[in-house]
Amino acid sequence: MATPTDKIKGDTATDTLVQKSRDTDVISGGHLVARALKNEGVDTIFTLCGGHIIDIYDGCLDEGIRIVDVRHEQTAAHAADGYARQTGKLGCVVTTAGPGCTNAVTGVATAFRSESPILHIGGQSSLSQHKMGSLQDLPHVDMMAPITKFSSGVFSTERVADMVSMAARECFTGAYGPSYLEIPRDILDREIPVESAVIPEPGAYRASVRSIGDPESIEQLADILVKAKRPAVLFGQQVWASQSHKHAISFVRSLDIPAYMNGASRGMMRGDDPHHFDRTRSDAFKNADVILIVGTPFDFRMGYGKRISKDATLVQIDQNYATVGKNRDISLGLAGDPGAILAAVEQAASGRIDNGAKAERQKWMQELRGIEAAKLEKLMPMFTTDQNPIHPYRLAYEINEFLGEDTIYIGDGGDIVTISAQAVRPRNPGQWMDPGALGSLGVGTGFAMAAKLAHPDKEVMCLYGDGSFGMTAFDMETAQRFGAPYLAVIGNNSHMNQIRYGQIAKYGQDRGNVGNKLGEVPFSQFGEMIGGYGEEVTEASQIQPAMQRAREAIAKTGKCAVVNVWVDPNEYAPGTKAQTMYK
Repeated sequence: MATPTDKIKGDTATDTLVQKSRDTDVISGGHLVARALKNEGVDTIFTLCGGHIIDIYDGCLDEGIRIVDVRHEQTAAHAADGYARQTGKLGCVVTTAGPGCTNAVTGVATAFRSESPILHIGGQSSLSQHKMGSLQDLPHVDMMAPITKFSSGVFSTERVADMVSMAARECFTGAYGPSYLEIPRDILDREIPVESAVIPEPGAYRASVRSIGDPESIEQLADILVKAKRPAVLFGQQVWASQSHKHAISFVRSLDIPAYMNGASRGMMRGDDPHHFDRTRSDAFKNADVILIVGTPFDFRMGYGKRISKDATLVQIDQNYATVGKNRDISLGLAGDPGAILAAVEQAASGRIDNGAKAERQKWMQELRGIEAAKLEKLMPMFTTDQNPIHPYRLAYEINEFLGEDTIYIGDGGDIVTISAQAVRPRNPGQWMDPGALGSLGVGTGFAMAAKLAHPDKEVMCLYGDGSFGMTAFDMETAQRFGAPYLAVIGNNSHMNQIRYGQIAKYGQDRGNVGNKLGEVPFSQFGEMIGGYGEEVTEASQIQPAMQRAREAIAKTGKCAVVNVWVDPNEYAPGTKAQTMYK
């Protein structure tokens, strides 16, 4: 019969813990946290030090878990989110009590709206000081509950590892998301007999989440798609997060369906793939006879479903049952794993599409391709203009031309990132990252650091607005410190421009700069200040050479690079002009 000690045997780092346990017959709460994290596949934690949590660090050292310490907890939370998005595994942020927790709230909330699986472990004063007004004491569990799938305290050292595994499971239940676990300092520091610790065994407490839902619904959807003449599909965040992209690609190719992507699913198919479309979504949604929405809600990005033709047969697939049919009536809903469902539908529909239907679909896709070409042609004058100040569309176009096969692109900003979506086409899956539905500014630094740590051999670049860069940029030094250099390109218009446009439109030019005008900062000097590369760009023709020089500098020095591009503050994205984010 296996003993509790047997359950923590294995690799070298674990053997160290076992040897310590054999020597002392005790183990602390912090070491139990580390052991449980290792069991969950966590190899990196993002943190900012605090007295409440240091025993977790000691445990992570024994377990071989990398400790990345940042300058602000918001960056730590964004980095944990970014690490989860890039690896498909559980991300982990560890903060001290009080302001350590509150500083991380934006990052956790971003993960919540983006359905990203992260575990936030927070410190707390000792139970013996409960309600006494101890240092940094706040009701963290209550505060975190609305923006997590699971929020709880841990009240005995014996249950520490068990509670970590419980919180981690919740992150992957249905649609993914964050969990919060508060552990008081005396619970972490206390040492208990090893045999009294509850340590769930890896692989012995998880169920498969790759469910196809109701088999009858699979057959129904197959029947609908077989008969469709003008089908269209939109793949969202969940498709990439659940690692279902290969099933999705096979699905559209097998059934000959034009595919659109949003969120993290951008880049899932190459731009030259005959089934990849990206400029005609509104056209397709107005004229398709069958529309399939996979892994993205009918939220503001989808006009709450109002932009989809009421005449179309509308089908929704989502990991979360509560999301299916929310804000918009549907013809059929399926709750389950996107990849499993798509694979099952593909199999059920295989060989059933007749030649007539295939011809109709080819004609449909040719029609959409023609519209795409016309829309691109209309954008090309802005993409290639030499105007001065630099047109932000030209910057976006140059970035797309700059991307390599393995470049991970991150957008962190408002109007500038909205514009970049018109031009930037990542070359492979997982190579697009953006703030998601919460619209958080400041995500870029944590995302970039996490992406480079997860994929050291890939190039990472982040397009910032000058407003978002100022929020978290000091943690570029952290990225350098941990050997994760990346390229920061700043579209600098000295304004918070997405909001500025609305103010001008509503209140007039005289009041249009109130609360959104920023200083004219030569951010290239920041790159130089931290020992990296920096360059100012004021001419459109110099964007590409400057980024190439930055790429070479990163490769040579292992330091970050900052290219500060001065763009026209009076050019805006179409979505900004229409203020669609508020409609």
